Amino acid sequence: MHIAILGTGMIGTTVVSEIAKFTGIDAITAVDVSQGSIDKCLEIANNPKVIGKVATLETEDDIAKVLKDVDVAVACLPHSLSLLAVKAAIKAKCHLVDLVGSNFNEKIALDNEAQEAGVIIIPGCGVAPGITNFLAAQGIEMLDEAEEAIMTCGGIPRYPVPPLWYQVVFRLESVLGLYTKPAMAVKDGKLVKLPPLSGLEKIIFPDPVGVCEAVITDAHSTAFILKDKVKNLYEKTVRYPGHWGKMSVLGELGFLDIDPITIDGITTTPRALAEKILATKMVGDSNEDITVVRVEVSGVKGGKSTKYTWEMIDYYDHGRNITSMAKTTAIPASLAAKWIAMKKITETGVVPIESIIIKDRFQPFIEELASLGIEIGRKEETIV
Repeated sequence: MHIAILGTGMIGTTVVSEIAKFTGIDAITAVDVSQGSIDKCLEIANNPKVIGKVATLETEDDIAKVLKDVDVAVACLPHSLSLLAVKAAIKAKCHLVDLVGSNFNEKIALDNEAQEAGVIIIPGCGVAPGITNFLAAQGIEMLDEAEEAIMTCGGIPRYPVPPLWYQVVFRLESVLGLYTKPAMAVKDGKLVKLPPLSGLEKIIFPDPVGVCEAVITDAHSTAFILKDKVKNLYEKTVRYPGHWGKMSVLGELGFLDIDPITIDGITTTPRALAEKILATKMVGDSNEDITVVRVEVSGVKGGKSTKYTWEMIDYYDHGRNITSMAKTTAIPASLAAKWIAMKKITETGVVPIESIIIKDRFQPFIEELASLGIEIGRKEETIV
């Protein structure tokens, strides 16, 4: 069984390292445009099953050539290459687990092509989207009638510093996209598009996290897949108090716009300029981070009002020497790839994780995540 990982950044390298530990995987190819990045990945993985491959990954054909004769691939690529990777995997007849959840409508439109190719494409398979999605889906499955599902997640610094109380734990490009993109949600059983940074609320986690704030962000595939199963569904992103207010002001003033502007004869965009400036303000005093997840699903079970709550508070992994965000993003994708390779996942087509890790698969996946260091607790409340 041959697995390829596209992209050897922090998360891609973690995927390579984790998959290399799985039995039954004969060969792993770490693919990147940079030999230096590959060399670092191979050093960290330190496993004879792993080889590196320098390749251009700019077009669908570029990626398809890399995936020829590969059984399963994991895409750890920028958002701009995600859809190309999906199309390339179908062309190469290679199963694909993709970390990126955006462009879901364009991806699901390729469902028939993926089925005809006999492959499964799993978009948005990390922590959020990913873990949050299948927790919400499982909660809905456990209820007789689902009223509301709220998926809350955030990657935050262990030791926050001013002025933004946040440090980048993945691509800043993705962060700013999160802050500016309208949020798909479900309200009264219908798909709705909500303004970015709306629905600000206080949320409290156990120490050492404490008081935070959350706003509504894009629910990705869950809004489309679960809209007929729950009346209301939202995804929220967590930051420390004050962060959202400052970013909201920047948005209102146009600093996050993407329309071109010309300054002293140089054409750029406000967002590109803001990204350069903000990058220096989103660096913490430590690499240590925390990932928080809380998924609350409420409704009716056996005639009683019932609420299921799943919660995860994960810290920088000193054993692996990686951020919590890298771990909680990479391990679900690695495990999904393993399950495809082991034929525990046998569907074909474009199938989001919330349609896969439910019912009989749910608890085994949760237990395997726990064995790999991602522990998710559950609480059930019943109101008589």
